[in-house]
Amino acid sequence: MGKIKVTQVKSQIKRPQNQKRTLEALGLKRIGQVVEHDATPNILGMVNKVKHLVSVEEA
Repeated sequence: MGKIKVTQVKSQIKRPQNQKRTLEALGLKRIGQVVEHDATPNILGMVNKVKHLVSVEEA
């Protein structure tokens, strides 16, 4: 199981509540913040929900 780096690139302002909660669950609070997670199906599903707000790269 690999690792991924998730970077928030767009604001969560004026986004639905479920997308805001998904970003918070990923550990993202501000634009430019980077978090590292294991590439589990749960994390990949959350990233897929907010793929228009984040960028993903392998760590």
